[in-house]
Amino acid sequence: MIVVPVKEGENIEKALKKFKRKFEKTGVVKELRRRQAFEKPSVVKREQKIHAIYVQKLQLGEE
Repeated sequence: MIVVPVKEGENIEKALKKFKRKFEKTGVVKELRRRQAFEKPSVVKREQKIHAIYVQKLQLGEE
């Protein structure tokens, strides 16, 4: 459960923005979208491998 304390006199839009940020960090929406369709384990591994290669290239480029 996400709790956003609202101080007295604080703008409701600001509190809503805090709530949205906290909700996004939990990853609920991302998890829901991921579970909507089944992905074969081989496809998941392939995507992880491609992502790892991409991240490694980025790290080597910075050094």
